[in-house]
Amino acid sequence: MAYSVKAIFHTLQGEGHNAGRSAVFLRFSGCNLWSGRAEDRARATGSCGAWCDTDFAGTDGPGGGRFTTAGELADSVLACWQTATLAMASAAPFLVCTGGEPMLQLDRPLIDALHARGSEIAVETNGTLVVPDDVDWICVSPKAGSALVQQSGNELKFVFPQLTLEPDRLVELRFEHFFLQPMDGPRCEENTRRAVEYCLKNPRWRLSLQLHKGLGLP
Repeated sequence: MAYSVKAIFHTLQGEGHNAGRSAVFLRFSGCNLWSGRAEDRARATGSCGAWCDTDFAGTDGPGGGRFTTAGELADSVLACWQTATLAMASAAPFLVCTGGEPMLQLDRPLIDALHARGSEIAVETNGTLVVPDDVDWICVSPKAGSALVQQSGNELKFVFPQLTLEPDRLVELRFEHFFLQPMDGPRCEENTRRAVEYCLKNPRWRLSLQLHKGLGLP
């Protein structure tokens, strides 16, 4: 299949368990919950249409475009890592597949091509589609109003608060780590305060802040 990619870029992972880690982000175009267009927010399937702050529409970001084969896309990811990091110090490329919804496009040929080039593959998904077991790091971010199909993985990252979904409904799912991330936007300060209070009272949860935004990173 061909792949539609919004952007490929090198930065620090800003959220969750791997925060602060050097990474290449592969941001796929498209999502199964929302088109990414402002005029469609009210018709989004999940609650994220009201607050999603990620631009995943189109293919016009840095390194973005249409890739006709899995090998072509994997080569672009590897080139981004090699260009941005010191060759002598580089570990295996750490790749974060995100979107939009990456599982609409992260298929078997692409997983195999990325692994063949030494990549450690992390995925950030809304959990409405199954993630193959051989993806190296699975981060699920549930969205109220959507069906949660992927109920296990390494990390559950819950954007807080969501009016019709409470964190205590998620703690029995099969994840190694549970993160509460304050919803950004005009009420970010209040949301952060509430998230801190929740984590203090519920030690199963850890606070996740968007480090990259504070540092001015993409």
